[in-house]
Amino acid sequence: MKSNSEIKSFESENEARILLEESRKRIDEIDNALFDLISQRTSLAKDIALSKEYLGMPVYDENREKEVHRKIEKFAEDNNLDVDVIDQIVNLLTILNKNEQKEILRRNVNGQY
Repeated sequence: MKSNSEIKSFESENEARILLEESRKRIDEIDNALFDLISQRTSLAKDIALSKEYLGMPVYDENREKEVHRKIEKFAEDNNLDVDVIDQIVNLLTILNKNEQKEILRRNVNGQY
């Protein structure tokens, strides 16, 4: 998804205000979709944690994290996004998932699963 670098010129202040409001509305819709996807991604932590536990694997999987970072960095470069910022976002998502996995395993040990 390449960004549109074309400079928009406006015929009136009203036109600029309408575009601003439409753009903000679309950003809100995208944010809602992103949060839904983050929730879906995090909900997979239970399956991942229980599978890793059964297989005797640790929560932290360095090779998997490197693979995810390589894939997302290529995506960022291909789409003219700031690679460092995208990398930070992925770090936050993996922290969220690892924390959820640890909590699931803690509950599993305490007999709640």
